[in-house]
Amino acid sequence: MEISSRNVVEGPSRAPHRAMYKAMGLTDNDLGKPFIGVSHTGNEATPCNIHLERLSIHAKAGVKESGGTPREFATIAVSDGIAMGHEGMKSSLVSREIIADSIELMVRAHQYDGLVGIAGCDKSLPGSMMAMARLNVPSVFVYGGTIMPGIYEGKQVTVQDVYEAVGAYDAGQLTLEALKNLENVACPNAGSCGGMYTANTMASISEAIGIALPGSASPPAEDPRREKFVYQSGKAVMNLLETGIRPKDILTYEAFENAITIANAIGGSTNAVLHLLALSREIGVHLTLEDFEKVRKRTPHIADMRPGGFYVMLDLDKIGGIPLVMKSLQKKNLLNENVLTVTGKTMKQNLDSIQLSFSEHQKVLKPIETPIHDVGTLTILRGSLAPDGAVVKVAGMHTVEFVGKARVFDREEDAFDAISRREIKEHDVVIIRYEGPKGGPGMREMLGVTAALVGQKLGEKVALVTDGRFSGATRGLMIGHASPEAAVGGNIALVKDGDEIRINLTKNSIDIMVSEEELAERRKQWKPRKPNYERGALAKFASLVTSASEGAITKPKW
Repeated sequence: MEISSRNVVEGPSRAPHRAMYKAMGLTDNDLGKPFIGVSHTGNEATPCNIHLERLSIHAKAGVKESGGTPREFATIAVSDGIAMGHEGMKSSLVSREIIADSIELMVRAHQYDGLVGIAGCDKSLPGSMMAMARLNVPSVFVYGGTIMPGIYEGKQVTVQDVYEAVGAYDAGQLTLEALKNLENVACPNAGSCGGMYTANTMASISEAIGIALPGSASPPAEDPRREKFVYQSGKAVMNLLETGIRPKDILTYEAFENAITIANAIGGSTNAVLHLLALSREIGVHLTLEDFEKVRKRTPHIADMRPGGFYVMLDLDKIGGIPLVMKSLQKKNLLNENVLTVTGKTMKQNLDSIQLSFSEHQKVLKPIETPIHDVGTLTILRGSLAPDGAVVKVAGMHTVEFVGKARVFDREEDAFDAISRREIKEHDVVIIRYEGPKGGPGMREMLGVTAALVGQKLGEKVALVTDGRFSGATRGLMIGHASPEAAVGGNIALVKDGDEIRINLTKNSIDIMVSEEELAERRKQWKPRKPNYERGALAKFASLVTSASEGAITKPKW
């Protein structure tokens, strides 16, 4: 096995390096073992991550007991829920790149031989996996776990309910006291937002793509099994080091197909499209939006999960978690079973070793023979409004065709204010632009806007189209990732108030009903805008970021 850390600690010239390690309590025996980085995104910014430093102790124990020397380090994580609805959300997607960059730099600088990555809030999951792909050292990802649902008036609630309650309050349908009472119980403890939102979606994907241990996605953050999975991940990375299995052996095109399959079967977040595209580019797999459509059309939607459905991650965990979903898909030959995973075994070997059976007495997971929808939920649209693609999640939706007049906003805040003033009416198509990867910059999520529309009972009575993106908790006719974005002169920049917009989910189309001649004339009048940031991390991101249709990764311009 290749042990890069020997470059740092062996030989007379490395005496200063060994001295510094000994200052931290390491012995010559410790220095003679492989060094394994244990990264986590623990902080006090969000309940998703507040417990991760504690969990890392168990990963280190697993590494140590398997003959390695663990080296813990932390990186940043932005709370999407707390950054939502204001300028702070522009930092969220940027944080994905910074997380990947910082883990990469720590491992390269100290020549660690392997990596266990522990993450909780939305961008920290793909950020950690992207670093693993770049580094291509033996790696295991492990999720920090979902939050428990709150209980309000006898029903399970999540932060999604609080966001939608704000819309109901603005509409006069909810009292301030009721809003406060809901706020007080919605998020009871540590863990990531409880529905099949972005964090739980990406955790599910980590299992399906093979970079995390089977069964590790669904146990709650406060469940004792979470510590066990983190410990086992520490042991697993040492086995990968011994066998020479690296991320490039695991993250193959077929593994990405499995990830897309799971995302559609569980009604997962639209952010999965963005993050899987980004991850594929880090590992060198050619993945396109067409691949998402190909897989979606053959994948049934079987998990009745929030926000489009009824249940939360805890409910899925109680019946067997992602392994049960995958075993259901396996029955219809919908998985690539021969892909390699971090257990050192194939997906088929993993699933065959898990004793789970489908119960007719539960309602979370539908039988594969009688799914919720015959095809998957993450739909790619194209047309004159988004020539390079846009994404919509159809879980829980009944509308398949929508025609309306554009209401155009150049900032999220302006749209939210108009919604709060009850200025958005049935049959409007709300256009929010200059919020894309480059234009925002940072491609803000807009849960505040979408939840306000749902709270006003307009979720499918209006449409929303943006070059920004949505929280995994978003539901309704909300179309994001419109590409090319407004900041680079995409057609979304040319829309005017009153233009007719046509959306057809059966035909996968999204069009502005304006002639090519008129669009060409408008394009002549269009001028690029001055960047919102001219220095700092957001300016760097804007100068390097690619289109959402490419995963919105930062790519050097050589």
